[in-house]
Amino acid sequence: MKYVERAYPWLLLAPVLLPVVVWSGLIYPYLVPKTLSFYAASLLAAGAFALLAAGGRAFFWERLARREAWVPAALLALAYVASVFGIDFYRSFWSVFVRGDGLLMLTCAVADFYLILLSADRAFFERLVRAAALVGGFVAVYGIGEWLLGGGRIGSLLGNAAFFANYVALAFFATLMAAGGLAGGWRRAAYAGAALEVLAIVLTATRGTILALLVAFLAVLAFYALFGEGRRRAGAAWTLGALVVLGGLFFAFRAELATVPFAPVARVASISLADPDVASRLFIWKNMIGQIAAHPWLGVGAEHIDVLFNTFYDPTQISEQWFDRSHNAFLDYAAQYGIGGLLLYLALIASFLVAARRFARRGDARLAGLAALLALTYAVQNFFVFDTVSSFWLLLALLSALLAASLPGAPRETLPFPAWVRVLSWPFAAILALLIIPVSVRPALAASDLMQAYLYQIVDVPKEALYLARGIALGTYGDLEYGYEAYDMYANHQASVLTGSARGVAYRAALGILTADFIRYPYDARTALYLAHVLTLAPPGVASDRNLLSAALARAIKESPKRSQPWYILVNLSLDRANASPPGSAARLAGYAAARDLLNRYIALVPTLSEPHFVLAELELAAGNTAAAASAAAAGKADYASDLSTARRAAGYYESVKDWGNAAFFLAEVVRLAPSDAASRYDLAKVTYLSGDPSGAAAIVEGLRASDPAILGTDPNFLSAITAYEQSKR
Repeated sequence: MKYVERAYPWLLLAPVLLPVVVWSGLIYPYLVPKTLSFYAASLLAAGAFALLAAGGRAFFWERLARREAWVPAALLALAYVASVFGIDFYRSFWSVFVRGDGLLMLTCAVADFYLILLSADRAFFERLVRAAALVGGFVAVYGIGEWLLGGGRIGSLLGNAAFFANYVALAFFATLMAAGGLAGGWRRAAYAGAALEVLAIVLTATRGTILALLVAFLAVLAFYALFGEGRRRAGAAWTLGALVVLGGLFFAFRAELATVPFAPVARVASISLADPDVASRLFIWKNMIGQIAAHPWLGVGAEHIDVLFNTFYDPTQISEQWFDRSHNAFLDYAAQYGIGGLLLYLALIASFLVAARRFARRGDARLAGLAALLALTYAVQNFFVFDTVSSFWLLLALLSALLAASLPGAPRETLPFPAWVRVLSWPFAAILALLIIPVSVRPALAASDLMQAYLYQIVDVPKEALYLARGIALGTYGDLEYGYEAYDMYANHQASVLTGSARGVAYRAALGILTADFIRYPYDARTALYLAHVLTLAPPGVASDRNLLSAALARAIKESPKRSQPWYILVNLSLDRANASPPGSAARLAGYAAARDLLNRYIALVPTLSEPHFVLAELELAAGNTAAAASAAAAGKADYASDLSTARRAAGYYESVKDWGNAAFFLAEVVRLAPSDAASRYDLAKVTYLSGDPSGAAAIVEGLRASDPAILGTDPNFLSAITAYEQSKR
């Protein structure tokens, strides 16, 4: 038992290391190892607690009588109830590999909250904040190094700029708390670490977290300006005034600042209703509020925000194809667990203020202020982002330790458990330890198999299929993502590269996984669409299941009606049937009419989406209706917004009708959006020449001679013509 006693405090602290847990051998290497390690550490900590409590170790049981102590438990209980009555409890409990944010994670995090609350003393609090400061500082330095080497938005050891900033913002306050208990050089080192954490947040260019820290800083200045004394009050007032002036100048020159080659400044300056990201988020929030109103009391259960998102997805308003978060944690909680979930989440954040008030009454103004500022910063930044396991665990751990430290001294108590409880505590702890196998080990193996499948998707397809089959056979919650990734491998890579039996093996592997997921998850529009697309990419000589294809397309449209891909697949199927009939036949004409009707129905759903107008123009042109084709193309051009797929299609249409001016415009868009596309750049040179601008064409060719000379030989006639022009100008 003494070994359990010694290990227990370190098991409670083990999740503080999650941000540095990375394993490139797993799919999603920045998130999956963190969540799986967290489950294992939490299970071991719970088992150790059971042994210690049953064995007579004293804990601070009196703390459970506090009202704020039951907020996490109430949130967890509501989450389970909402998920039981929600869309799919299985998915709610397990989540998916890439997110790991379901009921299992919430259960482990809440359990850790109570284990810390029952165990923490002031020494534990100091160890926690110092460990968080050390890890947060290391992650920040790693991120700064990443920026120095590569620039751009950085994700450090969390793999995503927003996740990184969200975590480091919490670590920043833990670092400041740690500094209060240090002296001399160690205190200076802590403040230096805090400064590096702020710098790292700025370099992520994550606007929500930058805004949150700015709000916290303004709150500090306002407090001292109102309630401070002497020079401190005057300094705060003058600083506030200076910030107001700087803010005015920033706003006045916002357009110029939005173009500076420094992402943090440019992204903050670009915030406006016209900014595509802002407009997209506002559209999502507005529609998410409507979905919450439709499920106000229990929501739809954990991890089903994507189902709500798919119902209102609109390609003219949202740039991302698939969303499983609204990028607003408050809306996420309300959508998943109803209004009660939102209120309990707010109460969870407000619990920091309870601790802050107690610290203030005890005269510890420093910890009181830091606890309040942490709550404020977290609330503001999570209005724009959402948690990962690293940030959510740290939030609950800090809250638990702060509540424990803020309470008046109370003796540890030993509960008088009977002998049979002490006996059963050992098998109970053993069961918790064994749960690591299905909870952490088997998912890790499945994630590893999926990664191996990716490595062999082209070079050894039978081995890829073997890894996929082996990973699925493990029976983990990774089946849905296996379908997504199998689709990506087949549709985006293998179908265009593989031939013969290799393509058949790849097709059957992807089809089998997606079909099983299609049956298992009837609410998932993504699986339905991916299954339909794979069926249309059957290898030559392999007949696809037309009934399954029809069912998949019907479900994809039902679950996400404004998504273009299933409509285009239906159009292509109609055209395939039409083109299989003799020219001029009734069947051919009927096929073209059906395709035209489908396109017009989709255009009626999203009338301002440019691409379907160009698809209709191509169809009308193929049918010989040149006037109708021109009219459809004109409507597409009028609604065109910057989009690579639409630009490629429009360029192809205008080239086919020899409208060189419009073809040049859209090819220029393709080159702008895909600057590495040398073939499109060469096409732009040709249509520029044909549109009457040989000097512009020559300039493009000159650039290709330097960057990709081999492509010039793909069209000897044009090369001869442009070379002759260049020689005539010498």
